[in-house]
Amino acid sequence: MKIYPYKRLNRPVTLRVTSVSLKLSDGTRDQLETTAYSTQQQAVALGIAGHSDWVSATIGLSATLPPGADAPDAAWSDLRVLAVLTDGETNVRTSTDLTRDTEDGRDWSGSLEVLRDNHLGRASLAVHAVGTVDGVRGRSIAETDRNWIIDTVSEDPVRGLQLDVQKASFSRSAREWLHSYADVPWIVDTSARVPTVFVNTDVEGVLGMLDSSGSGLDSKVRDLLVAQMATDVWTAVFHGAIGDLEVEPGGGPVFPTDWQGDVLREMLPDVIPGVHVEEALRQVHRRRTGDSGWVELQTRIHYAAARRADATKALAYAIRSLEQMNRESEK
Repeated sequence: MKIYPYKRLNRPVTLRVTSVSLKLSDGTRDQLETTAYSTQQQAVALGIAGHSDWVSATIGLSATLPPGADAPDAAWSDLRVLAVLTDGETNVRTSTDLTRDTEDGRDWSGSLEVLRDNHLGRASLAVHAVGTVDGVRGRSIAETDRNWIIDTVSEDPVRGLQLDVQKASFSRSAREWLHSYADVPWIVDTSARVPTVFVNTDVEGVLGMLDSSGSGLDSKVRDLLVAQMATDVWTAVFHGAIGDLEVEPGGGPVFPTDWQGDVLREMLPDVIPGVHVEEALRQVHRRRTGDSGWVELQTRIHYAAARRADATKALAYAIRSLEQMNRESEK
């Protein structure tokens, strides 16, 4: 966790999305159903209504401050609660004040407008409680510990890693950089807006196996192949995310606000177990940029990737299928 030179609240702000509506190009408004947002996933999917002509979205918000925010002996004054939407890809930052529901309550509510032209994909929504401390205005008193994802494209309100899978002949592709990888079945490109997996159609059988919908051993081999691909993907996106961090003036790394931040928050608990994700990020950053510890960390990174790919389950299923085939052939 960050260390602040002043008193703060010890617990995070709780944030909930209460409504979502779209303003269409003809001036009408479409109030979306609750399936457009997920409290469990903490995600909003603005593409769920199928509109191609929406101009802006209005997201209703409710935030609850932790106890002590209005304590008589609080070290701060001029308490404000701000909802802040940050898009790391377009560098757009939008904020709005929330209003206290009751005079002495801890619940604050309001709405945030999301302009479609300001965003290409995903943005990150957080709430900050700020106040005046020691004569300094706008100091952070508390904030959400897990931001909501506002996805302007997706039809599903999920946080999970989004991938673009493309098929290409690596040896003949118009993307000349793929020519160097003509002898591998797939390659992961983490430089794109959305991580992209290119599947090499030149490798005999790989495309048919991945597209297979059969049962029996074929399905188990397909699952094993997909698990291997997923392990490669998770490993690649982790390295892509950790290698492109912004650093604060004091030298500490900052969590990205796009898919890279999602990947790091998902994998860091397995890479550096037992500590808060912010501390885990600092430790990994120090090892990567320091003199030692980065090589030893590769085992933990591969472990975290394999877990998310369900590689063990896929391998176990394939082995059991082979054993069953062998037993049947011996009868």
